[in-house]
Amino acid sequence: MKLLRVGPTGAERPAALDGAGTLRDLSGLVADIDGTVLADAAALARIREALADGALPALDATGLRVGPPVGAIGKIVCVGLNYRDHAEETGQPVPAEPLVFLKAPDTVVGPQDTVLVPRGSEKTDWEVELAVVIGRTARYLETDEQARAAIAGYTITHDVSERAFMLERGGQWDKGKNCETFNPLGPYLATPDEIPDPQALGLRTWVNGVLRQDGTTADQIFSVAEVVRHLSQFMTLRPGDVVNTGTPAGVANGRPEPKPFLRAGDVVELEVDGLGRQRTELKPA
Repeated sequence: MKLLRVGPTGAERPAALDGAGTLRDLSGLVADIDGTVLADAAALARIREALADGALPALDATGLRVGPPVGAIGKIVCVGLNYRDHAEETGQPVPAEPLVFLKAPDTVVGPQDTVLVPRGSEKTDWEVELAVVIGRTARYLETDEQARAAIAGYTITHDVSERAFMLERGGQWDKGKNCETFNPLGPYLATPDEIPDPQALGLRTWVNGVLRQDGTTADQIFSVAEVVRHLSQFMTLRPGDVVNTGTPAGVANGRPEPKPFLRAGDVVELEVDGLGRQRTELKPA
C-alpha cells in the first residue's frame, strides 16, 4: 500500500493511492496515519481490503497539499556516513558501527513544503535518504529478520544539514541538523510489500535541475535491517518512529571549492525508486 496524509498543515487527513494511482480518502476507516495505526494489523487489513474493493471515495488531488506521510512522530533517529562513497568524499573514515544522531520531530515538513535557509547560514546542504518507519516496538532485537518484521514501511527523507553549524560551531551535529523545516518527508509511506528489496533502490538529487546525487542503497555500509537491529540495542524504537538511513555521495560539502551550498531561491528535487519524488523550494528564514 501507499499511504499518505493530505491537506493543510496540522489538519491532514489519511489517504492512500489505489492501483490506478487515484487518491482515496481513508478518513472513514482511520483517524490518521500514525504509530497507532501502523501497529494495528487489523486496521491495515481493513485499509487493504477497502482499496481492493474500490469502495473508498476518491479525493481531488488538484491543488491539494501532500503532508508528511506519518503523523505524531515520536523520534527521528539518523545514521551518518552510511555510504562508503559519502564517507570518502568528506574525508571521514568508514565507521566500524553505525554513527547515530537524532533530529527533532518538529523538523518534519511535507515533500513539497518550503525549506527555510537558517539565518546566518552559509553552508546549507542536501542529503537524499531512504527513511524507515517503525511499525512495532523494537527493543534488543537479535536478528535481521526480527528487524525487518518491525518495519511498517519506507519513504523518502531529506536530511537537510547546515555544515558550518555542524562542524564549526562546537562540533555538535545537532546544531546543523535540527533547524526549522530540515526534514521534508514523503510523499507516501510504502508498505514492505511494495519494496521487496530495500537494498536495491536508486536515490537521486537534483538542484536547480542539475543532477547532484545518483546512488544506490546497495552501497550502504550497514543495511536497513542491520541499522534497525543495532539501534534497538541502545534505544526502544516505537511505532511511528522514523529512521533516516544515510545519504550517498554527491553532497555540496564533498565537492571542490567553491562548494555549491544551497541558497534561497534554489529548488531541490529528490527521488527514490518506488517511493515517488519530492520538490522543495528554499526561502530565507
